[in-house]
Amino acid sequence: MNMKTLLSALLLGGALMIVAAPAARADAMADAKATVDKYASKVTKWDGPTSGPKIAKDKTIVVLAGDMKNGGILGVVSGIEEAAKAAGWTVRTIDGAGSISGRTAAVGQGIALNPDGIVVAGFDAVEQQAGLEQAKNAKIPIVAWHTAPEVGPVPAAGVFANVTTDPMQVAKAAADWAYVDAKGKPGVVIFTDSTYAVAIAKADAMKAEIQKLGGTVVEYVDTPIAETSTRMPQLTTSLLQRHGDAWTHSLAINDLYFDFMGPSLAAAGIAGDGKPVNVAAGDGSESAYQRIRSGQYQAVTVAEPLKLQGWQLVDELNRAFAGQPWSSYVSPLHIVTKANIEFDGGPSNAFDPENGYRDAYKTIWGVK
Repeated sequence: MNMKTLLSALLLGGALMIVAAPAARADAMADAKATVDKYASKVTKWDGPTSGPKIAKDKTIVVLAGDMKNGGILGVVSGIEEAAKAAGWTVRTIDGAGSISGRTAAVGQGIALNPDGIVVAGFDAVEQQAGLEQAKNAKIPIVAWHTAPEVGPVPAAGVFANVTTDPMQVAKAAADWAYVDAKGKPGVVIFTDSTYAVAIAKADAMKAEIQKLGGTVVEYVDTPIAETSTRMPQLTTSLLQRHGDAWTHSLAINDLYFDFMGPSLAAAGIAGDGKPVNVAAGDGSESAYQRIRSGQYQAVTVAEPLKLQGWQLVDELNRAFAGQPWSSYVSPLHIVTKANIEFDGGPSNAFDPENGYRDAYKTIWGVK
């Protein structure tokens, strides 16, 4: 190849790269917008189970709640209580109060009650494996909510079924919304809690998605979700000082991180709808809905159908009692914004799909 030909090839290659870069960015934006549109739409069709065992009679179940101050856990427990009432079951809830020692005590108390079944709500089964092993040995069926990164059975922890939306899809939805909102140039701070395997999995997935799309992760913050009330005010101020305008969006694994950011942002002269724009990858708490509706320091929550998941937990326990496999149902997620907050349960400050799930489960169980 002579020099003239080589130069022409190099120039052509450079031109193709210049053309390809905007095309790649356009494709990334189109894909992200498609994800956002998919999960921001109404949920009107029941896509869960339509058959299963009739309801077992006169069961007593214990709910081991990781922390009843957590809006996600609170919503799930409310759904369990609602479903159990329809089933004719008795529910006892024990609050782990947001600490490892509290959860350990709750597990011990729950097993001592010798219930027919146990629901682990909002903490890592591996953390409490020693206690839950006792329940497994006592042949007490265990179902769980957010106890592991995977959906469905967790045999190593003795969990018949772990009920959750797909954490990776939740993470992608949150990251894609931030990317679209930032017009392809987000500068993101990610908040997570390494106490929970599912939290790290979601945070890592958000980081990977932002970087894949071409955005920037300006900081990855590991801080305990149980200590947000004391840590977030000063942490918010420190992050503003370090990153300034480079911090355009926050991505948190739970709404609770944003419960305590507002005063620090306001003190820095940032309006409720200013930057950083706060986006939660779960769970759709009441306070998150209120912030989104009023435009005060949170723009999005990727909500889970907490009450529906409570009904599913009761259904999964019933399948365990009957010796049947779990239902294989993965519940839908929902991107909640100010634009769509008034449907699918929004007026009640919760994602409660208008898809007839209560009647569907009652039909399966043979109750009215």
